[in-house]
Amino acid sequence: MIWLGIDTANTPLAVALVKDGQVLANEVTNIKLNHSGGAMLAIERLLTRVKLTAQDIDAVAVSEGPGSYTGIRIGVTIAKTLAWTLNKPLVGVSSLKMLAANAAMYNGIVCTLIDARRQNVYAGAFDAANGFENVVEDHHYSIADLIEKLDSLNAPVLFVGHDVDTFWDVIVETLGERAVRAPYTIDLPDAAQLIYLAEKMPQLTGDAVHNFVPQYRRLAEAEANWIKEQKNK
Repeated sequence: MIWLGIDTANTPLAVALVKDGQVLANEVTNIKLNHSGGAMLAIERLLTRVKLTAQDIDAVAVSEGPGSYTGIRIGVTIAKTLAWTLNKPLVGVSSLKMLAANAAMYNGIVCTLIDARRQNVYAGAFDAANGFENVVEDHHYSIADLIEKLDSLNAPVLFVGHDVDTFWDVIVETLGERAVRAPYTIDLPDAAQLIYLAEKMPQLTGDAVHNFVPQYRRLAEAEANWIKEQKNK
């Protein structure tokens, strides 16, 4: 079975092809480019390298968020279009869990976070020793709220992600030696990991593919402002 994995949820762009449990091709870049054009070019490049066509793909896995609104929409749109056009199954995977899976050999709590600006993050924490079960739900948090939740776990936490360094000083200020920094070699998303997780999840087909939507884990700013205005009336 041939899987295509696509992650455009944040600045890094990751795509991979996996056939019967073997990685055929894997590409990740961490530069600020528009994923709307770059993602399809990367997919075409990988298919060409391994001498496959889109019709050879048996299933599509995509990071469903949270992360950049625009980035998530691009990846999900590409994945849905391919799955719908080719009549293939689709699986959406948390972008935070996908990143945490890079630390599969760690026997403890793994926290992944993405800078959401204004001292906010998209973050989640997972128990790597228990099938990456969520111990802090994927959500949009202030960095202070996230650290408070992690502190309440009273356990060492491995931090993974290229945005971790932005918040490292404030993390260590509260968690001290319980905060463990992962090596930079596992800070970027890996679309092969995305596929590995997707293989264990239910596959969407037919109308379910058409109805699949991103998981932003927060309201858009306009929606949040509207709700705030209604509450103040």
